[in-house]
Amino acid sequence: MPARIELSIFIAARSEKVWEELADLGSHPEWMDDAATVKFIGEQRTGIGTRIVAATRVGPLRAEDVMEVVEWSEGRVIGVEHVGSVHGTGRFEISAVSRGTEVRWIESLGFPWWLGGPIGAWVARPILSRIWRGNLERLKRRVELSGH
Repeated sequence: MPARIELSIFIAARSEKVWEELADLGSHPEWMDDAATVKFIGEQRTGIGTRIVAATRVGPLRAEDVMEVVEWSEGRVIGVEHVGSVHGTGRFEISAVSRGTEVRWIESLGFPWWLGGPIGAWVARPILSRIWRGNLERLKRRVELSGH
């Protein structure tokens, strides 16, 4: 069974500014603690079909997370498929709300046997939730402090 994690945060900024940050896939390591680097596979940088490899770290564990953008709704949604050893889906959704923007981050991840399979997913869920909550807090500070 995959680990399903769903988080949300309110950002006191226009949705266009939040989108600008989320759509800049190459800058994600600047606010994602678990992403050391992002490298693009090919020339494409945005939209459906964009492929990236993120060098990820969670404590002592290191992995290359290979992702392909499978959904891109300008200003609203970025959806990826994780196609490496850790597999599943991820999705950012943004919505304009009163005085700002709500960001939802939804992940459903399966782990290979050498990372514990379903048991690894169960163990990882609270750890990843905590890390990703921090990521969203850093995204919030980054966008709000940019003054837009």
